Amino acid sequence: MKTISRHFFGDSEKTAFSISIVENMKEDYGLFVWPCSIVLAEYVWQHKLRFSGNNVVELGAGTCLPGLVAAKVGSNVTLTDDANRLEVLENMRGVCELNNLKCEVLGLTWGVWDASIFSLHPKIILGADVLYDAQAFDDLFATVTFLLQSNPGSVFITTYHNRSGHHLIEFLMVKWGLKCVKLLDGFSLLPSDKAARLSGNIQLAEIMLNDEQIEETSSSGAR
Repeated sequence: MKTISRHFFGDSEKTAFSISIVENMKEDYGLFVWPCSIVLAEYVWQHKLRFSGNNVVELGAGTCLPGLVAAKVGSNVTLTDDANRLEVLENMRGVCELNNLKCEVLGLTWGVWDASIFSLHPKIILGADVLYDAQAFDDLFATVTFLLQSNPGSVFITTYHNRSGHHLIEFLMVKWGLKCVKLLDGFSLLPSDKAARLSGNIQLAEIMLNDEQIEETSSSGAR
């Protein structure tokens, strides 16, 4: 059974806009708006000037709420999800049409080096609740690292449930030559009405290449 949820963004006095999302929890976990998406979408809205005019890629987008908010505030957005999840990709296209937003929808499987990943040139990479399957962590971080290396100065902004402590993401960052440049409590970002409807321990991290990776990438490019 499909439902449409509406998500509102604005200040305390008035709503700036809303995003409508088609959800179908029974069919696929990629067709449900999870709390991490709500937190990341709110962060995009609150930093709209940073996003406006920049190329943004959302990984594992699913219902793609953060990416749609980025498009609404003026980003050039590419929404991606596993190339094999055709129903999810089709739903993403439908949601873009529903909200009258022009985003590119692309099948991108983490850890697979096909033409799709080489076509991406993001300044900002988004990922909401992409750290849920331990078997996919290395493929995810391989993809993120490649995009960061290919696009100097870019940043990966992710929200995740802190189920096992921040040491897990710290381990992955060290392994892949990345560093956390900002770490926030997700609920501190939310207006009280949104926070009251969510639960869990959600954190937001901004991740970039560490200095050694930047030097190695620059040296390789100079050869």
